[in-house]
Amino acid sequence: MVKYLLLFVCIIVFACNGTDTKEPLEYKGPLSEFEDVEMYYSENDKVKIKMTAELLYEFESGDREFPNGVYMEFFDEAGNMESTLKANHAFYFKKDDLWRGRGAVEVKNILKNEQLNTEELFWKPKEQKIYNDVFVTIKRQGDVLYGEGLEANQDMTDYLIKKPGAEFELKE
Repeated sequence: MVKYLLLFVCIIVFACNGTDTKEPLEYKGPLSEFEDVEMYYSENDKVKIKMTAELLYEFESGDREFPNGVYMEFFDEAGNMESTLKANHAFYFKKDDLWRGRGAVEVKNILKNEQLNTEELFWKPKEQKIYNDVFVTIKRQGDVLYGEGLEANQDMTDYLIKKPGAEFELKE
């Protein structure tokens, strides 16, 4: 009996002397979550952009994710809506001040009655530029332009399709 007790004590002592310590897991998920978000960006006391989203995640780095999509309205100096943008998913990279929209991205120029559709689009707010390197379609009055890759200003008043193709409606 003493023999077994001594064996048991030795096992416990050796088992407890292990230096197995695990590193704590670092949490990389969002620090905060917001629902039914409505945000306004302004310059000189004038609203320039109105943004709405069902869900917003904010990360420690300042990055933001909109997993259920985003809708934006862009306004001119007089407060008139110039264009809209919507995407099924969006991400804002704070370090680069860059937005990425993915999944059924749609940009509409209200004044010119034109619409851009693509699967991915990047937006640099400070430069007021949008761009991508994937397939794009632009519907204009009676015409459809398509191609691969786009560079444009954010209101779609001036744009370049890098590898263009086009369809035109012919009226007899």
